[in-house]
Amino acid sequence: MGKKHSKPRRTVLRLRDLDHSKSVILNSLGSPASRRAYEFAIDEFITWYCSEPRLAFNRVVVARYRSYLEARALAASSINQRLAAVRRLAYEAADCGLLSPELAAGIRHVKGVKQLGRRSGNWLSLEQCSKILNGVTGSDLRERRDHAMISMLVGCGLRRAELAALETDHVQIRQGHWAIVDLIGKGGHIRTVPIPQWVKDAVDAWTSAAGIAKGRLFRAISSTGKVWGSSISENVVWHVVNKRCTRAGVEHIAPHDLRRTCAKLCHSSGGELEQIQFLLGHSSVQTTERYLGCKQNLGSPVNDRFYPTGPKLSRRGTSDHSIAPATTTPKISSNTDWVPGELELNAIRYGT
Repeated sequence: MGKKHSKPRRTVLRLRDLDHSKSVILNSLGSPASRRAYEFAIDEFITWYCSEPRLAFNRVVVARYRSYLEARALAASSINQRLAAVRRLAYEAADCGLLSPELAAGIRHVKGVKQLGRRSGNWLSLEQCSKILNGVTGSDLRERRDHAMISMLVGCGLRRAELAALETDHVQIRQGHWAIVDLIGKGGHIRTVPIPQWVKDAVDAWTSAAGIAKGRLFRAISSTGKVWGSSISENVVWHVVNKRCTRAGVEHIAPHDLRRTCAKLCHSSGGELEQIQFLLGHSSVQTTERYLGCKQNLGSPVNDRFYPTGPKLSRRGTSDHSIAPATTTPKISSNTDWVPGELELNAIRYGT
């Protein structure tokens, strides 16, 4: 009895094979944001892969694709996200019998790009938030809606997807305080977000003027100034934030910057780190620390604590911080670029 010939393992994926694996991946993802990101990354790889004939879908090809992404000067996080989508594509192709398991294992070992450092976030001060909110004080529906939306983002730290999907039934009273109950956030995490009273007043002004009693809390506004449709998209939230912040003189602000600002203002007001983590719905406290900007304080940088041109320098090049005798008067240089130190200012003020 002769040996049974095994089915030859495939090494090259055709376009229909890639499309089949792509549909399997997208159907397995529950988050719309994840589906959107994976679809974009996979389509970009398929376009590159099918642009010229290739021998096989293997580790060498994926390494060449990484070099292609690096040549485009993309950020490390963007490159790693695209490589993760390609690895997932190889896994699904191997599970469906469209690709050799050995080739899929080799693609897994293609390393991503090491991320050096971390980009700085963008935070607003309390005065800037007040200026933005005070600039949206009209009585028409659009002004009331935009004021309520920005108040929610600043006061509750919501993501723009969470704000767009917010229902009126979510707003309830818990322990004598208004809150957004059972809010489903990123990754399916469920949390309860307390609502400050000033935010609740802004929301009530919008809902009473728009006549909203159930359904989505925020709706689109037509060109005639009337409520239109039953919801808003995430792009509307981004447009409202960018428009209102630009009018207030604060440019390049995204909805997620208001989420960081909420965390920063809570921390500077004495809020506990654990409670801020619950408010934002982070599973890791390290993520909350990044939102607070605890790693680097640009509001009070360490290199602002010394004045090379201010305090009197000793012969050895070190600052001489000794207080002058009471009978002497501090000598002020005529150089306009000189900035007096703290000790000189105290000596001038108190005559010491």
